[in-house]
Amino acid sequence: MTRPYVHTRANDPHGLIWYETRPRHLAGPGDPRRITQTLRAAGWTNHSTPDYPHVVLASPDQQLTLVLEPEPGRYGSWWRLRSQQGCWTAEFGANTPVEMIAALTDALLEPEPAASAPEIWPMLTTAGWRYERGEHANESATHPDGRLRLRRWSVEPLLDRFYWTAEAAREFEHAGPFGPLWRAWLDDDMPRHLLAAFVNALVCDEPVQRSRGDVPHNYLVTQQERGPQSDQLAADHEARLKAVRAATRSARRAARATPPASPLTPEAPAAPAPARPPAARR
Repeated sequence: MTRPYVHTRANDPHGLIWYETRPRHLAGPGDPRRITQTLRAAGWTNHSTPDYPHVVLASPDQQLTLVLEPEPGRYGSWWRLRSQQGCWTAEFGANTPVEMIAALTDALLEPEPAASAPEIWPMLTTAGWRYERGEHANESATHPDGRLRLRRWSVEPLLDRFYWTAEAAREFEHAGPFGPLWRAWLDDDMPRHLLAAFVNALVCDEPVQRSRGDVPHNYLVTQQERGPQSDQLAADHEARLKAVRAATRSARRAARATPPASPLTPEAPAAPAPARPPAARR
């Protein structure tokens, strides 16, 4: 039975004209397969329910889960990443660019670096962000264009519990129609190298590829018809998946080849008790 042609976004990137879009934090969500297919190439298991509109993935050791699930609210968390072992979570709204989320999920696939992660705020101020520190040790930094902000904050009375929030907005000073375009929440307990990877993606000013229909607010971005088009985008994505599969196989072979840790040296047996002298004969 031949499959009927169905017009669906799953056919992307073919059949569309792609534009270099700036700034990336206002470019819209992009293709979620940049994340989901990369994780599956790294051995993550698909636990999705076929008849429900979501994607549920679990890492090979079952310690990390990723859920992509449309929420009815405009600013609901469509992406939810959770560590079962470290008890930290990260959530991202629907319009969060996948390139920013992928910076974090890609970092999950790499060995934890031996060196300590860079300090977060200098990463931002070096790129021209405006840093502020408020009461209760709350901190924030704002992008030079005034439409992207990162905050580290606590809610009274839990002043020892901090959270990170990244959000893009038309204007931060107004509510209603000028509210957030997207928002991300990250636990302060998240390993710092993962947080640094996400912040580095916030700082990056390279354009992303989007079609005209991908951008939720055309007047906030500039789009130029240049850069890679559909065939090149598809080839780049496949090359990325191929590299991830190869790295995963190599890591598994290395793990199998590593000899098990030598067992602890057993304690020396106790010296035998001295023999009792024979009982004197009566």
